[in-house]
Amino acid sequence: MAEKQYSADVVVEGLRKILISEEVKLDEEVQGKVETLIAELQGRIPFPVPDEDAQTLYNGFQSFKINVFDQHPNLFSQLATAQHPRYLVFACSDSRVSPSTIFNFMPGRAFVSRNIANMVPPFDQLRHTETGAVIEYAIKALKVHNILVIGHSRCGGVERLMNLPDDSDSHTYDFIDDWVKIGLPAKKKVLEENSGLPSEEQLKLCEKESVNNSLGNLLTYPYVRDAMTSGQLALRGGYYDFVNGHFEQWRAFTPAPPLPPMPQPF
Repeated sequence: MAEKQYSADVVVEGLRKILISEEVKLDEEVQGKVETLIAELQGRIPFPVPDEDAQTLYNGFQSFKINVFDQHPNLFSQLATAQHPRYLVFACSDSRVSPSTIFNFMPGRAFVSRNIANMVPPFDQLRHTETGAVIEYAIKALKVHNILVIGHSRCGGVERLMNLPDDSDSHTYDFIDDWVKIGLPAKKKVLEENSGLPSEEQLKLCEKESVNNSLGNLLTYPYVRDAMTSGQLALRGGYYDFVNGHFEQWRAFTPAPPLPPMPQPF
């Protein structure tokens, strides 16, 4: 305790020198902050108590460290050197849909990209380059074996897609509306084939069809096609119903085996 008090006294003395120094000109805001800090160090103003949200983060990390990190030292020693995930997962940013929780992934198992409505845009070197970078890195550098696009129940992004306003509607979002338009082909197919169904049923169908739309968009990336043609990559679709606790998956675009090499002439 005495050592801490001594350190605080040294800091206070240094701050006081700053305040009275003629060479250092402080504006009123900075001077006020310095004076507040001096008062805190002297104990006249108590240090702020950590807020509840900060405590939640701290407690969560402590639980992870005790129950996961400390229990698997070999795994984390390997991860400190490199990562070799088997999956690239595109999931929704929805707080109810965490791939690591749903699939019980340990760290290092999946390379995850999350966005509104788990959509994958078509290949475009001028737009949505962050998604392109994720795909390129996952395949070229990490050499993942699977790409999974997982949709989910009660998706707000797909609901917005199904209810996109016309251009005259002032209630639009700056980014969301433009983003969810990636799923317009899925919406069009669902409405054409299921026009007589209630809107809730159409929404659920679109949540699944949007996954297929993203799987199709993945094929527009040349490194995805190359990896599939060589048999090194599988595209998978999935749907998580968190209302009923169900998960279904399907494999898409299974590539044909590569042709045998042409015989060499004698």
